[in-house]
Amino acid sequence: MDTVKQSHSSPTDELDDSQKPHAPKSTSAWTWLNFLGNVSQSEVDVLLLSTAFKFLLFPAYRSTDFEVHRNWLAITHSLPISRWYYDTTSEWTLDYPPFFAYFESLMSIPASFIDPKIVDLQNLQYDAWTVIAYQRLTVIISELVLGAALLRFIRVSVDPSRQRILSASLFLHPGLLMIDHIHFQYNGFMFGILLWSILMACEGRKLASGILFAVLLNFKHIYMYLAPAYFIYLLRSYCMSPAGAIIPTRFISLANSVLLVFLASLGPFVLMGQLLQLLSRLFPFTRGLNHAYWAPNAWALVTAADRVLLQLVKHLDVGLVVNESGIASTSRGLVGDTVFAVIPNIKPIHTFIITIIFQMVYLIKLWSAPTYKSFVAALTLCGYASYMFGWHVHEKAILLVLVPLTLLASENYAYYKTFVIASVAGIFSLFPLIFTPAETLLKIVYSVIWGGMILYPLHKQLYEFPSSLPWVLLESFENAYLYGFAFLQAFVTLFPLMTGGNPDTEFLPLMATSVYCAVGLIWSFIRLSTLYIIEQY
Repeated sequence: MDTVKQSHSSPTDELDDSQKPHAPKSTSAWTWLNFLGNVSQSEVDVLLLSTAFKFLLFPAYRSTDFEVHRNWLAITHSLPISRWYYDTTSEWTLDYPPFFAYFESLMSIPASFIDPKIVDLQNLQYDAWTVIAYQRLTVIISELVLGAALLRFIRVSVDPSRQRILSASLFLHPGLLMIDHIHFQYNGFMFGILLWSILMACEGRKLASGILFAVLLNFKHIYMYLAPAYFIYLLRSYCMSPAGAIIPTRFISLANSVLLVFLASLGPFVLMGQLLQLLSRLFPFTRGLNHAYWAPNAWALVTAADRVLLQLVKHLDVGLVVNESGIASTSRGLVGDTVFAVIPNIKPIHTFIITIIFQMVYLIKLWSAPTYKSFVAALTLCGYASYMFGWHVHEKAILLVLVPLTLLASENYAYYKTFVIASVAGIFSLFPLIFTPAETLLKIVYSVIWGGMILYPLHKQLYEFPSSLPWVLLESFENAYLYGFAFLQAFVTLFPLMTGGNPDTEFLPLMATSVYCAVGLIWSFIRLSTLYIIEQY
């Protein structure tokens, strides 16, 4: 792996908030009032061009998530709050935490004036142009939370030129474009809250950081993947002195603030005696190890290995016992439980234990080095471990890795190369979400342009020639892997045409995508873990 030469320590990490040199500027009322006035012309151009492009995507493919969120508008507008988490009018029941439900309820008010049919609970699969335009527009507007956070990162950065590239990479990220503006979700808005929380940690405002993360958890509970890093960082750097003694006032302030956030979110449902019902919607543990399309993580490789072993057993006398139910397992691309034919089955407790073991390694390091940059690295790795080894991980969860990893990309060439491998593999792993012919060329061309605009400038600034022959060979293998995505795309495109849509082989391109992307994501996980463990903070 590339030699790490830069320290991640920051001279302000050991200071109290009031001692930090930039604290008065960042907290002054004038700075916030004047914030938008400091936007450069290039930043305005990025906003206008990206917004115009997103408007052009209004007629693009929409997944079932579009109807999911329309139905949630109807639920939160038409029903009293006591019925929100009980309604089953549609199969797309409300299964996000209450803050997101309140967010949907707020958005349902203008929707009811624009077109009352949007919030009609019985009006399932409504797809008039009014609802399409309205919901697409809400994604664009809510994503401004992300844009504002990214602008603020540029303002407080010690290297604004590099941070400007990183901020642009996130605001224009192909993953967000595919998932939010085509497939349809609100990830940009929620990652905006996450980045504001990280930004508060960067500025030394750790209480605000903890409050914002608590708010985020009550918008979407998948961010629990990142919670261990927040807990250790805030406990060690905010609630304890450098000598290790608890500071009671800070501990009580943080605990009470987080508790108030959760009371605001869950309180009404606790008072109505609906907490268990709400939790049953948020955590449906009956789903299988893999999603229908295997998220490219460790279990994708295990599942692929089971399919290969099954074929060996069928054609060779290798003396392995076969689980008959695993032969027709839904691990081949259908929704349902995953049953292995040859390899012992994985249970939720196994995935939980493995994830915790990996996270503990990073949390121990964070405890000993509770600096801001150590926190961002540990945060990224906690999300990465959850993605690699979690139960029923969705492919969209890779953004929980790619977004915070971007903040580390310009540290040095080692981090940059890790970021490149994870980004290319992670973005390509999202391509199967957009499977319609009209959008196929769009997702490929956009991703290539994004790579040229973002990765090439960073490469020019950060590149270091490998220091020895083993590193030269490793660099060559990594580059060959990255070039291999062109051949993978050719295979995914041409294979269905060559087989005529044979149902016996139709899942093979998906499996190839999952396995190939998993190799890169696992390698970048190993890379990042090693860098964090050996780095001095």
